[in-house]
Amino acid sequence: MEFSAIFYSSIAGVATFIETLLIFYYEDYAKRNSVYFISFAAGIMLATSFFHLIPEAIEIKEISTNVPAWVLCGFLIFYIIQNFLITIHPCADDHCEVHRLGIMSFIGLSVHSLLDGIAITVGFEVSATIGLFTAIAVILHEFPEGLITTGILIHTGEPRKKIWIYSIIVAMATPFGAITSLLFLKNLPPNILGILLSITAGSFIYLAAADLIPEIHKSNRKINSVILLFGIFLILILGKIFH
Repeated sequence: MEFSAIFYSSIAGVATFIETLLIFYYEDYAKRNSVYFISFAAGIMLATSFFHLIPEAIEIKEISTNVPAWVLCGFLIFYIIQNFLITIHPCADDHCEVHRLGIMSFIGLSVHSLLDGIAITVGFEVSATIGLFTAIAVILHEFPEGLITTGILIHTGEPRKKIWIYSIIVAMATPFGAITSLLFLKNLPPNILGILLSITAGSFIYLAAADLIPEIHKSNRKINSVILLFGIFLILILGKIFH
């Protein structure tokens, strides 16, 4: 079971990194259309929060009644983090504001990838079937995560070297989460897992609503709404297929 958790979480990380390679291969196109990746990211994050993270947390009886409070907590944590960044690095222009968007996106996606690794391990602790089902679902939604991460970072104007580093960290977060949970969190209480899922959902909702969607509005392209909805429906359809 331990090998299976590490193996499938590593595949999920590789899937994330493959998308980064593809984006860099078509870098000029990606730069011209990076706002479309922002739109897709917003849809993916909102759908993942409302269709997967929050329902999974609610299913945990020990935490079900407190899920809304923990989601709000996650939302507020990222709000405070962003204000903390503003205090340390005051922005005088739009470039600095966009730079913060990249940092917040990197933090949110890294936490999400880390929890994906933990989820795979927990699934295999229940049974091989549930573990495999969980791993497949994670891999399918990890694959576009490299596209999302790299697209956002390109949009923020980060140097190529830094984008590689960020993308590698996000990709490695999934197997790291699996290995860490095997070593230290093997008997993770259900209520703690529910809290982590809820906080992650809140952080994704904040990131999409406070940072990504305002960036979409700045471009004033009607197609962005369609792309955002496509991201939402993609996660919804995958959820129906694999649940």
